[in-house]
Amino acid sequence: MNIKRAKQEIQDTIQAYLMKDEYGAYVIPAIRQRPVLLIGPPGVGKTQIMEQISQECRIGLVSYTITHHTRQSAIGLPFIERRNYGGREYAVTEYTMSEIVASVYEKMEQTGLPEGILFIDEINCVSETLAPAMLQFLQGKSFGNHRIPQGWIIVAAGNPPEYNKSVREFDVVTLDRIRRIEVEPDYEAWKEYAVRQDIHPAIRSYLGVRRENFCRIETTVDGRLFATPRGWEDLSRLVEVYEKLGKTVDRELVAEYIQFPKIAKDFANYLELYYKYRDDYQVEAVLEGQVAEGVYDRLEKAPFDERIGVTGLLLAALNQSFRQALLMGEMLELRGTLLRQFHDAQGFPGSFGEMLAVWKADQDRLWDSGMVSRTERRQVLAVTERMEADWQMLRLEGLAGDRHQTDRAEGGQNGGSHRAWERLREVFGADSDRYEDLVDQAGSRLEHAFDFMEAAFGGSQEMVLFVTELNTGFYSVRFLQEYECRRYYEYNRNLLFAGEEQEIRESLERALR
Repeated sequence: MNIKRAKQEIQDTIQAYLMKDEYGAYVIPAIRQRPVLLIGPPGVGKTQIMEQISQECRIGLVSYTITHHTRQSAIGLPFIERRNYGGREYAVTEYTMSEIVASVYEKMEQTGLPEGILFIDEINCVSETLAPAMLQFLQGKSFGNHRIPQGWIIVAAGNPPEYNKSVREFDVVTLDRIRRIEVEPDYEAWKEYAVRQDIHPAIRSYLGVRRENFCRIETTVDGRLFATPRGWEDLSRLVEVYEKLGKTVDRELVAEYIQFPKIAKDFANYLELYYKYRDDYQVEAVLEGQVAEGVYDRLEKAPFDERIGVTGLLLAALNQSFRQALLMGEMLELRGTLLRQFHDAQGFPGSFGEMLAVWKADQDRLWDSGMVSRTERRQVLAVTERMEADWQMLRLEGLAGDRHQTDRAEGGQNGGSHRAWERLREVFGADSDRYEDLVDQAGSRLEHAFDFMEAAFGGSQEMVLFVTELNTGFYSVRFLQEYECRRYYEYNRNLLFAGEEQEIRESLERALR
């Protein structure tokens, strides 16, 4: 199965394992809660989905790459304890708390969450001395004498033997006590993730027409060659930063992430053309309705890959506009909820600053404990910054006193708190107007993109690809649920039908070979 389906399987498993009966006991007892074992090629996303799952399910997460540990850190260090048996005293070997089990308890204390996931990576690549401990862990949910707390679900991951010489095969006794999930690379599943994670548009558009290079691992006389989803994502982050620094991403740099020379060279050439098309066709100007002279004539004579490249550039710029508008809408929603909570609390507006400080501290704790994503964190920081500006505004305008003091100053009947609330609503309304402007601007850019696509390509394959991407993109789908675009619905109805997308993609691949 692909990584998206594997993620859903684990989320369903968590829901089932953590279900309790009317007496508070787990419906599936811990002894029957089989550990989940993910087996798949390196870089496919096995480790990354665990963080997403814990955040979405709001449970704790403790992760270990077991190859970095010894038998002692897994089961604890021995020490001598004196025990009395049958009237005689004996020296007995005990073990200190397992470092891994101790980390689970520390996470419970840190987050206040009694349930979570214990994730063990590279579990089938452990040393010979640690292998028995890993088998005991999978079979009995314990390290040495220390059991994993109830409510903590075990998920492990490993690579197939063809990718790692250190892999150890599990015996039937162990396999009969686990749930084994085979994970295969799947571009469509990754593509949805890539849009949400804002993977560089050049990488997304390149892999859209070179899907065979999405995940390739080959053994040659020169050694192991590979390109993995993890490599593409890490390269994306570096390309973004290099663009901001004004530095060049060349073939040698790409090869440090995509360790498959032919693919690295191909993408480096594509990236160079990507920047060239962006500058030559002035995509940002096109989306503002300004098309330079001669552009349509050039596109008419351009090779197929150039036409597809320009289409990809338009889509990438549009998605940025959609994303910006949608994120601002989410931030306004969060800020509005907080303002209403603060308004309804006792002591408003004087307690505004204190309540904001408490909320900010709570959000910091969630971030430190790994319970929120990077995107959510940025959203929280933006809302916090705006709320702090609201509080400073109330203070500067003399509206920040406590309810009773402000009421007396304003003549009673909650006049002061009413003025403070009206002032906050006024500022919030102005920001809401800016959000509407962003939505209108994104809609206008979409209309200009359709103008350009119609003039340049008509109802050709490029237009079908353009509408298909709008119809499947994470941000474009959400935006088009709110924004009425007549031509999108017309083209979606007239151009797209069952099976055509696959035929278009196959023709693109044939044309670019």
